[in-house]
Amino acid sequence: MPVITVEGGKLSLEQKRNLLHRLTSVASEVTSISSAYFTVLMREREDAILGIGGETVEEMNARLKK
Repeated sequence: MPVITVEGGKLSLEQKRNLLHRLTSVASEVTSISSAYFTVLMREREDAILGIGGETVEEMNARLKK
Protein backbone atom coordinates (compact mmCIF):
# COMPACT_ATOMS: atom_id res chain seq x y z
CA MET A 1 0.00 0.00 0.00
CA PRO A 2 1.47 3.36 -1.03
CA VAL A 3 1.94 5.95 1.71
CA ILE A 4 2.02 9.71 1.10
CA THR A 5 3.49 11.77 3.95
CA VAL A 6 3.05 15.53 4.25
CA GLU A 7 4.92 17.51 6.92
CA GLY A 8 4.26 21.19 7.39
CA GLY A 9 2.55 23.92 9.32
CA LYS A 10 -0.95 23.94 10.74
CA LEU A 11 -3.86 23.57 8.31
CA SER A 12 -7.57 24.00 8.80
CA LEU A 13 -9.77 20.91 8.70
CA GLU A 14 -11.07 21.98 5.27
CA GLN A 15 -7.50 22.35 3.95
CA LYS A 16 -6.55 18.92 5.31
CA ARG A 17 -9.54 17.27 3.67
CA ASN A 18 -8.88 18.99 0.35
CA LEU A 19 -5.19 18.07 0.40
CA LEU A 20 -5.93 14.46 1.33
CA HIS A 21 -8.49 14.05 -1.46
CA ARG A 22 -6.38 15.74 -4.12
CA LEU A 23 -3.14 13.95 -3.25
CA THR A 24 -4.91 10.60 -3.29
CA SER A 25 -6.68 11.35 -6.57
CA VAL A 26 -3.57 12.50 -8.42
CA ALA A 27 -1.38 9.69 -7.06
CA SER A 28 -3.99 7.14 -8.08
CA GLU A 29 -4.27 8.62 -11.56
CA VAL A 30 -0.50 8.77 -12.10
CA THR A 31 0.25 5.27 -10.75
CA SER A 32 -2.91 3.48 -11.92
CA ILE A 33 -3.29 2.15 -8.37
CA SER A 34 -6.78 2.30 -6.86
CA SER A 35 -7.23 5.22 -4.45
CA ALA A 36 -8.52 2.69 -1.90
CA TYR A 37 -4.94 1.52 -1.37
CA PHE A 38 -3.38 4.91 -0.56
CA THR A 39 -2.64 6.06 2.97
CA VAL A 40 -2.03 9.77 3.59
CA LEU A 41 -0.25 10.88 6.77
CA MET A 42 -0.25 14.54 7.77
CA ARG A 43 2.24 15.67 10.38
CA GLU A 44 1.64 19.19 11.56
CA ARG A 45 4.49 21.18 13.04
CA GLU A 46 4.40 24.39 15.04
CA ASP A 47 5.73 27.45 13.21
CA ALA A 48 8.24 27.96 16.02
CA ILE A 49 10.02 24.70 15.15
CA LEU A 50 9.95 24.97 11.34
CA GLY A 51 12.85 26.81 9.75
CA ILE A 52 13.35 28.31 6.30
CA GLY A 53 16.48 30.20 5.30
CA GLY A 54 17.86 30.35 8.82
CA GLU A 55 14.76 31.67 10.56
CA THR A 56 11.69 30.05 12.02
CA VAL A 57 8.40 30.27 10.14
CA GLU A 58 7.08 32.18 13.14
CA GLU A 59 9.87 34.78 12.73
CA MET A 60 9.37 34.91 8.97
CA ASN A 61 5.62 35.49 9.32
CA ALA A 62 6.21 38.28 11.84
CA ARG A 63 8.77 39.92 9.53
CA LEU A 64 6.49 39.73 6.51
CA LYS A 65 3.53 41.25 8.38
CA LYS A 66 5.48 44.52 8.94
